[in-house]
Amino acid sequence: MSDPPLDEGWIERELALEYPHLRLVSIAAPVPERRAAPGLRERLALLSDRFHGARALALRREPVPAAYRVFFRHIGLDPDVQRTPVEAAALERLVRGGFESRGPLDDAMLISLVETGVPVWALDDERVDGPLGLRAEAGSSRIVVADAAGPVAALFGDVEPRCRPGRGTQRLRLFAVAAPGVPAIHVEEALFGCFDALTEGG
Repeated sequence: MSDPPLDEGWIERELALEYPHLRLVSIAAPVPERRAAPGLRERLALLSDRFHGARALALRREPVPAAYRVFFRHIGLDPDVQRTPVEAAALERLVRGGFESRGPLDDAMLISLVETGVPVWALDDERVDGPLGLRAEAGSSRIVVADAAGPVAALFGDVEPRCRPGRGTQRLRLFAVAAPGVPAIHVEEALFGCFDALTEGG
């Protein structure tokens, strides 16, 4: 199966001026089977073996995780309190002794995160109203992922209930937010890697 087209998100003018290399990119993806494929569980086990304590401790000095840490501080988040997604995954792996399978969608997003350092989120595509973008929330400095109807997710946070995938979801919208300094190739690899894991079962 060929890669789906990448959809470049819009960035509110004030944010674009402040963070000229900030990006949001998304793709459409099919809904996976409810049970995680054996291939996904095997990939998580292999990643658990490769992602040992020394790698986790050195993670924040790698270029992509470091770029997210810098951006977190620029937008008022302390990455030592609210950890970047890949650091949070690394910490959970150390605490639990491995990456745990939580279903095909969560597994696919976790695999792409650990392999690239770029977090991917999923929305119910049919509940998204128009193109996705980034803007400051009205009356606040908080940045949100939004569509024409309003916020769909907090930046690096939870997806709003109206767009959260569920049992009735027919198609997914995967999106990634690239902090300044994160190469485009890593963002594409994260999205396409997640797509491939969903469509091929790992």
